[in-house]
Amino acid sequence: MKDVAPIRFADVSKTFRKQDGEPFFACRELSFSVVEGEVVAIVGETGCGKSTSFNMLLGLQKPDSGEVRVFGKDPFVQSDSLLGLVGIIFQSDRLLPWRTASENVAFGLQILNVEEEKRLETARIWLERVGLGGFEDAYPHELSGGMRQRVSIARAFAIGPRLLYADEAFTALDELTAARVRKDLLGLIRETGITTLFITHSVPEAVDIAQRILIFGRPGRVICEIDRDKERENGKSIAAIETMVRDGLQTAREAMIAEGTAEDMTAEDAQKIKAGGES
Repeated sequence: MKDVAPIRFADVSKTFRKQDGEPFFACRELSFSVVEGEVVAIVGETGCGKSTSFNMLLGLQKPDSGEVRVFGKDPFVQSDSLLGLVGIIFQSDRLLPWRTASENVAFGLQILNVEEEKRLETARIWLERVGLGGFEDAYPHELSGGMRQRVSIARAFAIGPRLLYADEAFTALDELTAARVRKDLLGLIRETGITTLFITHSVPEAVDIAQRILIFGRPGRVICEIDRDKERENGKSIAAIETMVRDGLQTAREAMIAEGTAEDMTAEDAQKIKAGGES
């Protein structure tokens, strides 16, 4: 399994039906991969297939055509074989309100049949690593939003995964809290060397965290990609790389209008994109 790419999309297409019964593409011939130890961000506006791609990685949706593979396995039919290999940080913390912080962190280990004493000790260690030592017995309603998201980060890492998914992990937090939690998460990613796929709509967030940035257009496909580390080696500043990403998003907007998304977009949507607004 070491030689198999942690994530691979190969010519993946996925369609849904509009209210009028007409099909529209959420993803069309989407191809990309993430190699072992790499941190990759997917950036794109609403409707570009980020959520659909994430759901296919989780095995919640099946592609109409093409292949989605996680460590060489199809997550839609082999999800059980991926237990313990993948940690997930969602947009909302998704903590169980009747469990303490420690019990929430230990939940994944419980599913993996780790004995109670060991899983609670592991939970304690990871809560300490995310700055929540002493809060083991606190319930979610007793914690701030940033603290709850730290618990969810500890939960993702506690199972010892080889792959981390982070889906808009800081959107629900205020700007200052998000910056602090993002800094701490980045420290854990670097410390553990875990392969990470980060999904976001924030350009600064993507450039801060990822080594490689994939810019999605609509329908879901990679319009362009930017190798942040290579651009830094070539003398580009962080601000310049952020501008490159924004330029890529503008290219994606223009492609939406010039190509087939006219068939999937209302005139109002197209006007918003022309104006540079969020779709």
